[in-house]
Amino acid sequence: MYSDYDSLAPTWGYVNFKFFVATLAFSNSQIQTHSNQDDYEVIEKIGRGKYSEVFYGRNRSNNQSCVIKILKPVRNSKIKREIKVLQNLHGGPNVITLHDIVQDQHTKIPSLIFEWVDNTHFRDLYPKLSDEEIRFYMYELLKALDFSHSHGIMHRDVKPHNVMIDHSKKRLRLIDWGLAEFYVPGQSYNVRVASRYYKSPSLLVNNREYHYALDLWSFGCILAGIVFDREPMFKGRDNTYQLIKIAKVLGTKPLYTYLDKYDLDLDIKFDGLLGDFETRPWKDFVSPRRKDLAKPEALDLIDRLLVYDHHDRLTAREAMDHSYFAKVSSAALKKNTTLTTLCFWGKYHTHIPSFSHDSRFDLASCVCTTTTKRTKTKNVFYELIFNKLLQLRFPLHKMT
Repeated sequence: MYSDYDSLAPTWGYVNFKFFVATLAFSNSQIQTHSNQDDYEVIEKIGRGKYSEVFYGRNRSNNQSCVIKILKPVRNSKIKREIKVLQNLHGGPNVITLHDIVQDQHTKIPSLIFEWVDNTHFRDLYPKLSDEEIRFYMYELLKALDFSHSHGIMHRDVKPHNVMIDHSKKRLRLIDWGLAEFYVPGQSYNVRVASRYYKSPSLLVNNREYHYALDLWSFGCILAGIVFDREPMFKGRDNTYQLIKIAKVLGTKPLYTYLDKYDLDLDIKFDGLLGDFETRPWKDFVSPRRKDLAKPEALDLIDRLLVYDHHDRLTAREAMDHSYFAKVSSAALKKNTTLTTLCFWGKYHTHIPSFSHDSRFDLASCVCTTTTKRTKTKNVFYELIFNKLLQLRFPLHKMT
């Protein structure tokens, strides 16, 4: 039993020929590096995480700013997965660009070189944004999620800290794909992903058969935090109390309905902690300081995102089509003068702008708005490449 989310897993996925060679290189046991480590200069530390340390730097050859992500010693397979994800998503809307890979000559630990985004910290930026600007940036974030999900990839760590915004250029980038994973319907995944305040109920009740919807829960938490001026929206002191915080808003009856539907049992640590909470209306959380943000369409979108059942949650594309983004999507449609390719996966469909000059095609079922000799030739060309990849047993995406 799968919802529209499960039809997002592409049969073949998109093909971007520019990255065939680079991606094929990572099918080998060793990580392929492209440049010398000395080509980049580390200037200052700007962040750190469980698996890496992040620095602001510059490319010595062209003096351009960049971000240098120095990975800590972890499993080689984890490093390769992150790189493969980034290469599969290269060129996608609002996905951070991986420019280069270098390796320390002594430790052999690779560093990833990314584009630089002059980010304003979300705690400083969000309170200053107008209603129109919030809708714009949330739509831009959905573009990245829609693109990622249509390529069969879950981000699994969507949070304000991973959404870089250069407000002066109206530019947003979704970063840190270290926890991202390829989705296979019915497969069990690790629930120890995502940051606590943005963990979906599926993760908190140990439902290992989750999918892209966990990213939309996190997105809903970000949106609710901005609209209600309470970032984060749910703030539990640990994973147990995180679920309790959610239950105090969404109610306990819908939670038990969700657990019964998927034959899930709560851990004994919840005994005596989960009371009988009623579902609270979203209007209860409207901030007097930001009443202008709590429009009916905003509350409706939040209501459709922050639901227990992952199969009932909106997809990224469905969220983009919501009335909350009517003006934004209309403006984006007028701006987009490129060839529109319509791709179908079951019930799911998405418009893919030809930012890569129509170099991406869904070979399983691609319908182009214009049928030309060139298009037919390219389709045949890509199909030949895919057949060769199948012979090599190399998956661009993990698939069933």
